[in-house]
Amino acid sequence: MLLNVIERGPDDRSDAHSARPPIVLLHGLFGRARNLGFFQRRLARTRRTLAIDLRNHGDSPHGPMDYNTMAGDLLDTLARHAALPATLVGHSMGGKVAMTLALTRPGMVHSLVVADIPPARTGHGQFSLGEQMLRVRFPHYLNRAEADALLLPEIPNADVRALMLQNIRLGENPGWVIGLKEIVDSMTNIESWPYIPEGYTYPGPTLFLAGGNSPYIRREHYTVMRRLFPNYHLELIEHAGHWLHVENPTRFAALVEDFTNRY
Repeated sequence: MLLNVIERGPDDRSDAHSARPPIVLLHGLFGRARNLGFFQRRLARTRRTLAIDLRNHGDSPHGPMDYNTMAGDLLDTLARHAALPATLVGHSMGGKVAMTLALTRPGMVHSLVVADIPPARTGHGQFSLGEQMLRVRFPHYLNRAEADALLLPEIPNADVRALMLQNIRLGENPGWVIGLKEIVDSMTNIESWPYIPEGYTYPGPTLFLAGGNSPYIRREHYTVMRRLFPNYHLELIEHAGHWLHVENPTRFAALVEDFTNRY
């Protein structure tokens, strides 16, 4: 499956810029490429960047989800855009897609940034949120303020609700633009970690970013992180939970820029 791509790059298309690997940005569950516009614009000042809508998200096609399939989508899409090997930056679900591709096709990944997700099943997920979203009944017409009020009983958290609003088609005949049914049906796969054959590792530079208030990356994950990603480094982003790039965007951007400038 070929995915929707938003591409940005520097105005100066010099050889120095084009010689560096492109940076690929991968959103988390219920996100979309344009959510990462702030970071993409910063990185695009000096690098070619591609922000991707993963399947069932944004403007990409819909279908069943598992990480090996989604990594295949990503590989095919980057090949079509002549963007391999690439530096991958993925949050949560997008981080699992990035790790899966790095482990199964390490030659296609120049370096790797994984935001607040370990290579493991964490016991945390968004299944209940998906079910809440399916329960929403849309009227015949909806503007943004009305949509916010409509989601409030099901999604009381304002930050999460703002994210979900970007997945609604407003105006006449409103509804979800994402493949919500396909996502919910695939939630067991999304919340899991795929089977990786024994001996598979990604030897390239790897940065894990963990939210200081997030329960996702824990000390017991360090052993598997080191086994699969022997050259990893972990940075903690204080005053942030799982949505660390939303809650502390300045620190997140600084760490990603520093890493991508070095590798």
